[in-house]
Amino acid sequence: MLPQKRLTPQQALPKLAHYCAYQERSHAEVKQKLASLGVFGTDAEHIISHLITENYLNEERYAQQFAQGKHRMKGWGKLKIKHALQQQQVSSFNIILALKSIDTAAYEAKALQLAIQKSQHLPQGNQYTQQAKLIAYLQQKGYESQVIQNALRQMKNAEE
Repeated sequence: MLPQKRLTPQQALPKLAHYCAYQERSHAEVKQKLASLGVFGTDAEHIISHLITENYLNEERYAQQFAQGKHRMKGWGKLKIKHALQQQQVSSFNIILALKSIDTAAYEAKALQLAIQKSQHLPQGNQYTQQAKLIAYLQQKGYESQVIQNALRQMKNAEE
């Protein structure tokens, strides 16, 4: 595979502006894209600062959209979202803001919905085994222990 031609900062800026306008991006994604275009060091930092100034790149906006999207579309819990944002090198402050932007009632309702859906696909058998599988499933989705216990309690109350 041939190495990609290095771009000048003037050539890279419109490409990065389009890249950020198309979809929200983290700073880490933009740095990776700049590296793939052959732009490094102070040139890369100047482009990033220009993108921030022109509001193409906004870490707070990215974190909130990421958190709300992953929760709504994939049913992720706050723990999994937090870990994914940390991997994207989003600041702790923006992670906290993003997690606070998730509606608490919708969050707990989603956990209950996921528990009900999962329980319908589990084979009938030992009640404790089923409960353990539901707990493991919701933990894998990134939900906190208290939210899981509330969802299981609501399921049990609905059955009675």
